[in-house]
Amino acid sequence: MLRAPAIRAATSGDWAQLGRFCLVGGSGWIVNLVAFTGLLAAGIHYAAAAVGAFCVAWCSNFLLNRFFTFRRRGSVAVQGARHLAVSLAALAANLVLLQCLVVLGAPVVGAQALAIVLIAPCAFIANRRWAFR
Repeated sequence: MLRAPAIRAATSGDWAQLGRFCLVGGSGWIVNLVAFTGLLAAGIHYAAAAVGAFCVAWCSNFLLNRFFTFRRRGSVAVQGARHLAVSLAALAANLVLLQCLVVLGAPVVGAQALAIVLIAPCAFIANRRWAFR
């Protein structure tokens, strides 16, 4: 008989970590949207602008998550590669959601903002359990 794994109750430290992740995510969200809007204003297609904005926001998010959110001092290369893998998966999901929302008629900047928010919970779990463990 298969048993479901036990779910441990969240501690105050878990909630604090989630709060820090949300702060970092909020700053990354702002950086992403500013870069995205700037790239759109420069005439870049919204999909390419999303990739460019991702690149700008990734660097600050990695450093803030490493030292502030998860407070890990392990290998920068390993954590960076894992965080990049999680971030690229999140970017792929973001691009799919962005395209769907735009096709459905959502304004491009609003669609990008919503797509980022919808992807964030999965990114937190993947970063916590794999990238910064």
